[in-house]
Amino acid sequence: MKQVVTIVAVDDNPANLKLVSDLLEIEGYRVLRCADPDTALKTIENERPVLVLMDIGLPGMDGMQLTKIIKSRPHLSSIIIVALTAFAMKEDKERVMAAGCDGYITKPIDTRKFKDEVETFLKKKA
Repeated sequence: MKQVVTIVAVDDNPANLKLVSDLLEIEGYRVLRCADPDTALKTIENERPVLVLMDIGLPGMDGMQLTKIIKSRPHLSSIIIVALTAFAMKEDKERVMAAGCDGYITKPIDTRKFKDEVETFLKKKA
């Protein structure tokens, strides 16, 4: 029996949150949806997911700030954090990676490649 992998998706856009969640749930992943940074941090603390899909453009605390908080906590620092962002310039990627993200997927999401991109990050962890 395959172990269920928990992923937290953080995005303030309901359509984006539904899309990434649906694409991964179809593949058998357990996806916890969070629309704001506070809910996301509580969920990550309680659930200890293997991977977090992090929208960078969140209201209030942005995804880079939230990533820094998660990575600064020893019991959470090994969680894979993948930025989901429309910011696709080279310097944007460098800023996201400097904040502690383990990878980067640009929006709009390519629905044909998305599952494979996520699984690439999961395989690096394994």
